[in-house]
Amino acid sequence: MTDFTTRAVFAALRRVLVAAFAVALAVHAQAQTPSAASQSAELKPKSRLRLLGSEVPPGTRKRLHWTSGAAIEGFASPAPVIVLNGRGPGPVLCLTAAVHGDELNGIEVVRRVLDDVDLEELNGAIIGVPIVNIQGFYRGTRYLPDRRDLNRHFPGNPKGSAATRMAHSFFTEVVRHCSALIDLHTGSLNRTNLPQVRANLNVPSVARLTQAFGATVVLHSVGDKGSLRRAATEAGIPSVTFEMGEPMRVQPEQVEHGAKAIETLMYSLGMTRQRRYWGDPEPVYYSSTWVRVDHGGILFSDVSLGERVSEGELLGVVTDPISNEQYRIYAPTSGRILGMALNQVVLPGFAAYRIGSETSQAKATKETEDEAPEDLVEDEPVE
Repeated sequence: MTDFTTRAVFAALRRVLVAAFAVALAVHAQAQTPSAASQSAELKPKSRLRLLGSEVPPGTRKRLHWTSGAAIEGFASPAPVIVLNGRGPGPVLCLTAAVHGDELNGIEVVRRVLDDVDLEELNGAIIGVPIVNIQGFYRGTRYLPDRRDLNRHFPGNPKGSAATRMAHSFFTEVVRHCSALIDLHTGSLNRTNLPQVRANLNVPSVARLTQAFGATVVLHSVGDKGSLRRAATEAGIPSVTFEMGEPMRVQPEQVEHGAKAIETLMYSLGMTRQRRYWGDPEPVYYSSTWVRVDHGGILFSDVSLGERVSEGELLGVVTDPISNEQYRIYAPTSGRILGMALNQVVLPGFAAYRIGSETSQAKATKETEDEAPEDLVEDEPVE
């Protein structure tokens, strides 16, 4: 065989291998990310976009204001609502943050996502509410002025308490316009959460939505009655909660993950052209358990957020500052640390570690809406 023939054969072989590799990459990408058409087709498409008394024409960005009507006239603090209405067809994606007024990471995520969108290339629309609980935000607390938790009163009641009236107003005037909703949260009471999507995986449209957040942990959770995402899902609006980090802080790494995940979702829905690249998908956890301390004292953790632990492994130690007695906390099951308390003074019964387990989906389908166990509540248990 001549040198020319040999080179020709190797060149042809190289072309075949390159083509095969390209096909393999395409198949892998298609398996990792649901197609835009399949994701977007099942969501309600936008129509004429009119909310809060204003018309938002295609190709425009408008800043509106929502006022709950639950405050004293003249002292009401309107919450900004930013609307981006693209020129192309597509769903209306709602991003809500600071339903608890001390959860700051989500506020920055909403700002970044809205700022990164190219309005000229946007298909569908985005409704962003960076600070839902504006009163709690001003006071630096998760609660409303009457110390009620707004995320326990949706979809609300126009004739009920101040909290239920506020929830009804927001749900009626904003949420009802959504095709899908992402509610951004953090841990509570000096706890922190691994970036994770919480969703009722028993609802097919919600389960499919969770597949488009890139390399983000998914935790099955029916959600507390009265939570925004449960009320929205029950109203036919596929909704998830996106948890990340801890309250009262803006954490750049957590914010970057949240913004990247939502932008990945928008690409999967065919709303944007910019694709975000991720590593391998994270596992889906169908079950989780809160590990509570049995003794009071100062908590010192031996594990880190996101760490995988084995049954019987040491999680942390509670030290009595007076008697110097030490009480060890062990993992009751194998899994991954999805949430944990920061080192602090704790009382007996304090929920310190949330361990996610990769159990079968059959376990999730056995749960009913009225029998969600305590450790599957929407946000961390209030002590």
